[in-house]
Amino acid sequence: MLEIRNLAKTFGSGERALSDVNLVASKDEVIAILGLSGSGKSTLLRCINRLVEPTTGSVILNGTEITSLGKRQLRQVRTGIGMIFQSVNLVDRLSVLDNVLTGTLGVMPTWRVVTKQFPKSEVERALEYCERVGIIEHVEKRADQLSGGQRQRVGIARTLMQSPSIILADEPTSALDPKIGYEVMGLIRTLAMEDSLPVLVAVHDTGIAKNFSDRIVGMKFGAKVFDQPTGLVSQDDLDQIYVDDNERPSSRPQQLESA
Repeated sequence: MLEIRNLAKTFGSGERALSDVNLVASKDEVIAILGLSGSGKSTLLRCINRLVEPTTGSVILNGTEITSLGKRQLRQVRTGIGMIFQSVNLVDRLSVLDNVLTGTLGVMPTWRVVTKQFPKSEVERALEYCERVGIIEHVEKRADQLSGGQRQRVGIARTLMQSPSIILADEPTSALDPKIGYEVMGLIRTLAMEDSLPVLVAVHDTGIAKNFSDRIVGMKFGAKVFDQPTGLVSQDDLDQIYVDDNERPSSRPQQLESA
């Protein structure tokens, strides 16, 4: 279980990116963090694993307070936090299989990763994840031969190699066309349910949030505006995070619709 208590982040410039955010995430629960660019949703995800250092507050994952850990302990805890980025950051000259195997870097001796001398059990596990995410037929291809959706699937398989206890996904579909984006989010949701993993996904697309999350957390100017089961999120809730007081009603986002 993940628990976030009174999390705040102020950058050196004085910009307040997060303001006293509280959140709890349970097993196999997909939570969409919804908001405009600059709302704080990506900063929130990065504060959870301390890619961005919180200014105040606590992040507790499965009983471990991440915000109080030293560097060595933090490295160990991070191996169990899967992170899926908008930019997948694959090594283009490596094969799909080798890219997936780099997910063991946090627990495998570096020399094995660099020399690609992986134990047979890890190779078999990587092939299993390639099968699960639908890229088994591409395992021998170089990463630079893949489409955007295929690259994101490789990134997901790489994340699963960490055996994570939670997955954080930062705009994983924003660089994909809508059809492929829905396929990728459907895959992430399926894996969360099958492996009993909580998933926090930062998105700005209300359709993605509606169709693939159990809860939606709306954010604006670094603050949590609402936290509702997905089916209960109303147009008024959306207006709180997407509409300024002076905006014309015609500029409001469309009502949530199911795919």
